[in-house]
Formats: sequence, structure tokens, C-alpha cells
Amino acid sequence: MLKQRLQQKLLQKLSPQQIQLIKLLEVPTIQLEQRIKKELEENPVLEEGRDEDPDLVGTLLEEEDEPEVQKDEISIEAFKDPYDIPAYRLNPRNFSHDDEKTVDIPFSAGMSFRENLASQLGLRILDQHKQVLAHYILGNIDDDGYLRRDLASIVDDLAFSLNIETTVASLEEVLRMIQEFDPAGVGARDLRECLLLQLERHMQEGRNSKATQDALTVLRDFYEEFTRKHYDKIQARTGFSDAALKAAIGEIIRLNPKPGGAFSDNTLQSHHQIVPDFVLEDNDGVMELSLNSKNAPDLRINSVYASMLKAYNQERKKASQNRNHKEAALYVRQKVESAKWFMEAIRQRQHTLILTMNAIMEFQKPYFQSGGDETFLKPMILKDISEQTGLDISTISRVANSKYIQTDWGIFPLKYFFSEGLQTDSGEEVSTREIKKILEEVLETENKRHPVTDDKLAEILKQKGYVIARRTVAKYREQLNIPVARLRKEL
Repeated sequence: MLKQRLQQKLLQKLSPQQIQLIKLLEVPTIQLEQRIKKELEENPVLEEGRDEDPDLVGTLLEEEDEPEVQKDEISIEAFKDPYDIPAYRLNPRNFSHDDEKTVDIPFSAGMSFRENLASQLGLRILDQHKQVLAHYILGNIDDDGYLRRDLASIVDDLAFSLNIETTVASLEEVLRMIQEFDPAGVGARDLRECLLLQLERHMQEGRNSKATQDALTVLRDFYEEFTRKHYDKIQARTGFSDAALKAAIGEIIRLNPKPGGAFSDNTLQSHHQIVPDFVLEDNDGVMELSLNSKNAPDLRINSVYASMLKAYNQERKKASQNRNHKEAALYVRQKVESAKWFMEAIRQRQHTLILTMNAIMEFQKPYFQSGGDETFLKPMILKDISEQTGLDISTISRVANSKYIQTDWGIFPLKYFFSEGLQTDSGEEVSTREIKKILEEVLETENKRHPVTDDKLAEILKQKGYVIARRTVAKYREQLNIPVARLRKEL
């Protein structure tokens, strides 16, 4: 049975302009440049340049919302100048003025890691059976150069997938041949074998110094003790002196634990380049903050389309239009509105970025006045900047994400200035970054023969007025990528 009823709801929806602004706030400067280029390609109404009359478009859009007056029909073609020929029709092959300057871009090409191994395999004389086995093994070598799968599993794979019967001994023979390829250490099944292969290659090439021979002894017979840095046990069983063991360890440290890393498929990819979103300059003690706007050019509405929209508004007041004229005018109006929304979103993005960064500078004023001394950083969270700017916490989070500022003492991500706070025994609130700085200084000056443990670090911090538990010290040490005391031990 059908029923009718009234229901009242209160919904909150984002306008297209608000969604566009949110997306633009998230992207850094280098991606904003690509976003603007994409918009310029998709919207013919939008072009680069400073807008001489920014209120013109708004006026035209308001005029179109007025009620229509039906008069004699006038064609929009009458408003076009017959001698006004577009510039692109006068240029051969639709070249623009910017295309006249030819810039040669070098193209970097090379051989990938697996192509390099396959080319070395092609230089070996093998029968068809070994060729298939070698190619299958090469296909199982990862980007680091290791063969992670055991040979027994590969034997089963060959039997089930390719219907090829072989033995572990045959695969072992082919694998030893692959381990002779460059780079040294490729085809190893674990780190120990990888390092041993590299040392054996050194011996074959004539670099058989005593340090190399001692390094081979350490890896072959005392690998577990070496990884745990139990140097006293190694010396007790080998009789190595401190100098000899130190030289052997030096040889091992200079080896490459990831032979495929320097010759992987990722070497052809471009490196990530940081483009700062803000530039902070010190002019005679006065800090001047500016947006890095070189990748965000000035945008404006194309004057030709603005004239077309104006002509359409005048024509609509005088006479009725046919269907083609209405569709053309509707298309121009939609593109003009889209361009206006995009330009307004860019302006709001710049305003929000400057407002947020000024609030961060004001909150961390002692740090910026000191020239980048981390000890002057105060505890600061997103809520602090949100309250100071009046913006939502989610907006501050989007601004701080993937944004960088260039200063006289380096380039820093905006998240660098945010940190939690702790109270000292005197009740003063300090940033956790200050505590990490103290930990780094203590660990840099420690005795490497007897590294400082986490318990000792907690005692040192307590003496300086920072009451922190040992597990918290361990957490900060791990965030600094510093290993435990046992692994920091040196001779």
C-alpha cells in the first residue's frame, strides 16, 4: 500500500568550488603547475596573463541572469569582426609564440637490471635445457639481486608450470654460473652468501690482501657473532688483533648488500625534486614571507570569449535566438563560469597558505628569530594553528601536507614545525624535538666501545630535567633511525 508523507531534512553539501579548493589545497607547488596546465588545456576560455578588468566576467554573468526581453532576432555573427582573424590561423601548423623557441631535452636511456643479466646470459654457450633453467632463475631474482626462493620450490614450479623435469643439483650448477655475472653478489640467496660472493670476486681479481682474507674468515665461520657484534668472541677464537679485526670489518662494510639496487629498473626514473611552496628571506632582521608563485602564473578570461558572452547578453535583450546560438552561448557561459571558479580557487588557496604560514611563524617566532635553532621550537599541534587562524583542523592538515618552506638555513617541510610537548620537572613545556636533539648529541659523543644504553639515556635526560621513561627514550631513538647500543658498538 502506497503512503505519502512529508519529511524535513537538513543536509550539508559541498559546492563544486569548495571541492575544487579542497583538492588544490592538498597539492604542493610542483603538482599545482601540472594542475594549471591541465586546466588551460581543457578550458579554452582560460589563458595566462594578468586580468585587466577582473570585474568584467562577474558583470557579464550577472547580466545573463536578468529576465529576457523578446525582440527582433539578431545573429551573433554580426558582432564578429570579419578582419579579426585568430592568431592560430596565421601560424603554420598551429604553432604558438612559445613554440618558436626550441629547447632540446636530453633523453636518458639505458639498460635495466634484468636486461643486463639477460645480455650476459646470451654470451654463455648453453644447451636448450640449461637456457630454460637460467631464464627461469633470472625471472625469480628480485630488484635487490637476491634469489629469495629455494631451489626445491623452483624444481616443483618447473614441473607443474612448464612440464620440465630437473633436479636441485642441475639448478645449483646453473645458479653458480649466474653468480659469476655482474654486479658481483647477484643471485645470492641470503646476505651472507652475497657478501661472500663479492669477497671471492675480489680474490679472483687479485685483491687478496690480508684484510680481505680475514673478512672471508669472519663471514664463513663467525657470521652470527659478526651480526651480533660479539667481537670479543671472534678475537678469542681467531686470535685477531684489534687492528686486524677492524680492517676485516672495514672490508665487509664497504661491500654492497644490495647488488641490484645500483642497477635496478628504478634508475631510469626521475628523482623526486622538492620545490618550496614558501620563501622566507631575512632583510636586515625583518622576516619576509612570500609564496613561490613562479609555477602558478596569473590567469585571466580570454577576451574573445568575454566579448562573445557580452554579445550574447546584448542579443538576448533585443531578440530571440535560434537553437544553435543558444547552445553556443550556453557552452561559453559554462566555460567562463568554470574558469572563474578555478581562478577564485587559486586565489583562495594562496590566501589560505599565507594565512597558515604566518600563524606558524608567529607561533614559532623564537625559532625563526634564532636562525633555525631546534631548541627554540615550541610544542605545536594542528589545533593551535586552527585556533589562531580560525580555519578548520582538516584545512590546516591539508596545508601542512607535502608543503615546504625555503629559509636561509635550509628547506623544511611544514610538518617539521609540528611536534608534541612534554613537561620538565620544573613544569615548563618543551617540544619532543628538543629532546631528540639532546639524544643525538649524546649518542654522537658516546664511547663506541661501550655505547650508552636506553636506561643510561633516560638517566642523562633526567639529570637535564626531562623525566622520561626508558620505553619513550627507545621510541625517540627509533624515530631517529639509531640502532640499539649493542649494534652501535665499534672497535
